[in-house]
Amino acid sequence: MATLHKAIGGTAVVAAMLAGLTAALAQGAPMPLTRPSGNIPNARPAAPSQAPQAAQDQAPAPATNPFAALLGKPGSSAGTLNAEQRTIIARINTYLTGVQQLNGKFVQVGPDGSRSQGDFYISKPGRVRFEYDDPSPIELIADGQSVVVRDRKLATQDVFPLSQTPLRFLLSDKVDLLKDSSLVAVYADDVFVTAVLEEKNGLVGTSRLMIMFNAKDMQLKQWTVTDPQGYDTTVAVYNLDSTRTPDPSMFKIDFTRYR
Repeated sequence: MATLHKAIGGTAVVAAMLAGLTAALAQGAPMPLTRPSGNIPNARPAAPSQAPQAAQDQAPAPATNPFAALLGKPGSSAGTLNAEQRTIIARINTYLTGVQQLNGKFVQVGPDGSRSQGDFYISKPGRVRFEYDDPSPIELIADGQSVVVRDRKLATQDVFPLSQTPLRFLLSDKVDLLKDSSLVAVYADDVFVTAVLEEKNGLVGTSRLMIMFNAKDMQLKQWTVTDPQGYDTTVAVYNLDSTRTPDPSMFKIDFTRYR
């Protein structure tokens, strides 16, 4: 975990990892897609590739997103959204609020192109568990108040307040992006709906969250967190199950455990 902190920055690591957990608020098997280029300032597009749609039981592969129809320009405030944009945000709010528990698998692509995967569990309000497959030693747990990032190899455990993560509002019982976040832009076409949010922190700077949904059924496809240094972390989820209630003990944090 120490290496990650040096490369990305302490709080930003939690932001990126927690993004993976929150993005699990969806059904289906999405693919990591490259963000529309030229629409979001101070953000570097990921290297494109041409991977086919992943099957439900297969890990998603990175692919290029050619859809960049713009409904809201970067920098527009919630007060300037038109009726169509507000309808889209209302659909996103309804969808995310309706998912109260979820289990599934994830694929995470880091700023350096490294790829990791594992299982996640979420139970609202505010409880998530993010387990990385070997050889990654990372484990992340949020108990509704705190977020712990544990590195079993280094025997370290970093603790952060859940309230200071950029995705805290998505883990609440009721999601309202217009009220609880800084909405930067809304994109839409016949294939994807994309919302871009900003989180400003006086200590570490501004981070950005881009969430992409299927335009037809509003199922979430992927999300990308851009940290204050401009590094992107993209996460996609698949094999999701919203019917099975996670064991509450999975979200208990042992603050004395480091392995």
